Amino acid sequence: MEDSGTGDSISADTAGQDTVGDDEARQGRRHPQGLARYAKPALIAGAVIAVVAIALLVIIFFLDSFNATVYSVGGKNVQDATDEARAIRETYTAARLGGIIFLIAGILLAAAGAVLMFRHRNDEGQNTDEDDGEDVDFDDLAGQ
Repeated sequence: MEDSGTGDSISADTAGQDTVGDDEARQGRRHPQGLARYAKPALIAGAVIAVVAIALLVIIFFLDSFNATVYSVGGKNVQDATDEARAIRETYTAARLGGIIFLIAGILLAAAGAVLMFRHRNDEGQNTDEDDGEDVDFDDLAGQ
């Protein structure tokens, strides 16, 4: 019986060749080393964390204002020295503090990523979106 070629066979044109990483070698691309490889993900993550923290702080502000308004409808003041007024003032204190901490952490993370990207902007081979001057038309893409 003949081999049906179902996965175990190696074609003759690729036999004995190491093709792993061949695309990167052809393009001459060099990956950033050290902390520079985490610059773009840090910038993105920091920006997302900062936006979420700002949204959380806005929601807390509106909820806190709503609670104070509802409490003051009966003629009471949320700034009174009563236990009930103090409990309303302290309702969102932990969430507000957490939101501020996450906002600062997100801004610092995004700033660190931006600084790293700025410092390594001229590293050779890092920019892969450069135009090499070659004009490609439809016939080249279609293989005709």
